[in-house]
Amino acid sequence: MSYRSRKTQAIINLSALKNNYDKIAGLAPLSKTIAVIKANAYGHGAIEIAKSLHSLVPAFAVAFIDEAMVLRNAGITLPMLILEGPLDKEDFELAKQHDFWLMLHNSEQISWLNQQQPTYNEKLWLKIDTGMNRLGFSPEDAEQVIANLTDEQKKELVLCSHFSNADEINNPKTPAQISCFKVIADKYSCQLSMANSAGIINWPESHTNFNRLGIALYGTNPSTTIKNMPVKLTPVMTLQSTVIALRELNIAECVGYGETWQAKQASVIATVAIGYADGYPRHAQSGTPVFINNQLAPIAGRVSMDMLTVDVTNIANVKIGDLVELWGENLNVETVAEHINTINYELLTRVSARVPKVYINE
Repeated sequence: MSYRSRKTQAIINLSALKNNYDKIAGLAPLSKTIAVIKANAYGHGAIEIAKSLHSLVPAFAVAFIDEAMVLRNAGITLPMLILEGPLDKEDFELAKQHDFWLMLHNSEQISWLNQQQPTYNEKLWLKIDTGMNRLGFSPEDAEQVIANLTDEQKKELVLCSHFSNADEINNPKTPAQISCFKVIADKYSCQLSMANSAGIINWPESHTNFNRLGIALYGTNPSTTIKNMPVKLTPVMTLQSTVIALRELNIAECVGYGETWQAKQASVIATVAIGYADGYPRHAQSGTPVFINNQLAPIAGRVSMDMLTVDVTNIANVKIGDLVELWGENLNVETVAEHINTINYELLTRVSARVPKVYINE
């Protein structure tokens, strides 16, 4: 029997998802915009997200083959780009069977490719390191790799790179990366891919054959320096819970583990049914906002495993059962992230499996 007494849940708005895709893809109309749904679609549920976008996108991208196989087993048939490429030589056989596009970025992967018999002719991506210094071949090494590919492999080859600072509009690193990439790209007739979410929005010169749309797809700003986005995005996830208890405190009384919050006046504290076991960060400080009864209210004291406490002294008529939004439609996840000294990516992806997802189309 399925029964839920606790009302903590993540509302996933699939209409917002599709609208966000259309708006961001519209900024680069000459590109094919791949939807990145790694890490369980940034915490939104990869299978449902893929089903919702299936008719809109040319392909999906995931981190590794395990994620792609979950989607294939769920009936998702579009091509899938494997961003970390093959992590074992057996991955090439799976890629052939399931229409996976492998992104190659190191010499061992090239060695595995050369061991494939008969010749491996599936679509390949080759990653060029233009300054991220994480994955990829140097431009010089990439030229040697390309030279050793077969004509058939070169025909479908996509050259790609990844930005380190595309979210910072005034940072000179991104133009330098674009220039570095174009030096090698201009030598070949391959298809190209550079732009992530921030690249699509901030750097039109990075728009190429394929763009890779990640965080902005889910309705949150990928940039730390752009406050007024060129398109209005709608948050896809609204994380919410309810008030399960109310306490009246006298001056100097404390709340929670370690007594880190002390009442400076007669106060009302609401206990909310969500905690770090649900993915809400334990290190969220007092003062981090939540949204309740159309107002912002600050967290008071430490986040517990299953609960957190909120100072609702200045909010009238709070009662047990009232909805509390941790982030979403009324409280941007990036605002919460700033208070917690983290990023929107981390908050979305760390929502735990015990928080049910409810999918809506509104």
